[in-house]
Amino acid sequence: MPAGKHQVAPVRRTQSERRAETRRRVLDAATALVAQHGSRAVSLADVGNAAGYSRGIVNHHFGSKARLLEALIEHTQNFDVPTDAPNGLGRLTAIIETYLGTVRQRSPSSEAFLKLWTESAGAEPSLQAMFVERDAWFRRLLVEHVRDGIADGSIRDDVDPASTALMIVGTLRGTAMLLMSTARDVPAAALSLDVGDVITRGLSTRARAEQGESGDG
Repeated sequence: MPAGKHQVAPVRRTQSERRAETRRRVLDAATALVAQHGSRAVSLADVGNAAGYSRGIVNHHFGSKARLLEALIEHTQNFDVPTDAPNGLGRLTAIIETYLGTVRQRSPSSEAFLKLWTESAGAEPSLQAMFVERDAWFRRLLVEHVRDGIADGSIRDDVDPASTALMIVGTLRGTAMLLMSTARDVPAAALSLDVGDVITRGLSTRARAEQGESGDG
């Protein structure tokens, strides 16, 4: 060893860290396969091979294909959203912009989630029960921000939080599906900004005030 140099001992990961790494690699591999082929064409062996493991490892961590898909739905739906906006409308806008941002990237995660969602309505009805819980979680999150916005005055007080949350989910998913399928030629960045602007302006108390001033004139 050259003088003045010290050998650095390799950092040993804990068992928990190794398990988390294996789980992440398996879910990333499953995400890529579902994005390309859909869930029906994906087996535990396929996922294990793509992740660099055996089918046994995948089965050990998830137990069955159904449990793997359930974990995959959560894995592909999660996204980090800034929470530092000063009001409810700002936080709701941040969710919309972040969601549409993943669509603009046309990432495997977004494509896999949307394929699983469409399959749950027809080709693979066993997925439907899994989406009931995840969709309910997403709507509750949106409802919370709409209620906050009504309370702090940034969102109109005649807005129904539950109906608005359902409308937003439908608009985001519908836009995403088109951009991932028949509208791949449409500039995703511009369309995503337009969708976000339409939703937030429709809810904003400021937009209503501006409309009132225009009508008075």
